[in-house]
Amino acid sequence: MNERGAGAVWMTARGGLSLSRPVIMGIVNVTPDSFWDGGRHAGVAAALAHAERLVAEGATVLDVGGESTRPGAQPVSAEEEIRRVVPVVRALAAHLPDVPVSVDTVKGEVARAVLAEGAAIINDVSGLRLDPDLGEAVAAAGAGLVLMHSRGTVAEMASYAVATYEGDVVEAVRAELVEGLERARRAGIADAAVVLDPGLGFAKRTEHSVAVLAHLDRLLELGRPVLVGPSRKRFIGQLSGGLPAEERLEGTLAACVVALLAGARIFRVHDVRSVHRALDVAEAIRTTP
Repeated sequence: MNERGAGAVWMTARGGLSLSRPVIMGIVNVTPDSFWDGGRHAGVAAALAHAERLVAEGATVLDVGGESTRPGAQPVSAEEEIRRVVPVVRALAAHLPDVPVSVDTVKGEVARAVLAEGAAIINDVSGLRLDPDLGEAVAAAGAGLVLMHSRGTVAEMASYAVATYEGDVVEAVRAELVEGLERARRAGIADAAVVLDPGLGFAKRTEHSVAVLAHLDRLLELGRPVLVGPSRKRFIGQLSGGLPAEERLEGTLAACVVALLAGARIFRVHDVRSVHRALDVAEAIRTTP
């Protein structure tokens, strides 16, 4: 891996994904209750149209979510999550065969179902804490894994209920990501398949997310590429004077550029066109001798 991980290749069930350029993961939520776009893309036709638009705007990967993790969200059953996401994954695989599909889930049963339909990556916001079968499903399929830092249950992790850190929050996040990496290895997942996500806004108050963003280099020392997902999150609004989600685009762009300069290579966002343009400029400046 060369400077800042830019020479890395992320191994997925669809082969290697080069990180020589910043990779944008466009969000395709098919939940009725996500904090920003809940209900807008429910149903196969709406989800497919949204996905096609994201790819045209510069998304390299599509991340499909069938269970909201917004503050106060309630878990859904594996059966309901499968009902929501499998038809969408099937349609994306058929209509956008060159675009790797990621599915945001904490459940092994859901992971197995979507990987069988052509998904290439599993995005686990629990960092393999909640369902041991998920790691086994990823390993069996040779899929890529986003291993995110969080604490608590699905209902708790986006709240402040478990956002208590003694001392250095970055060191705590790093240590818990190391535990996640060990879980992945025990499940048989190759290191080359794993990308780390510090979980901005998950079990973190604003000052915690800021500290993690300011010290991403300490997470990169773990030897894996880093993904960030600051998109329109609560901490962005708080840093901008208490802005609501619909007014957090500029703050999201700032967080993505700072993260890129700190070494992040993958960016999970709602506003693909704007982020793509901002990262193009930042990457050109960053790579100029």
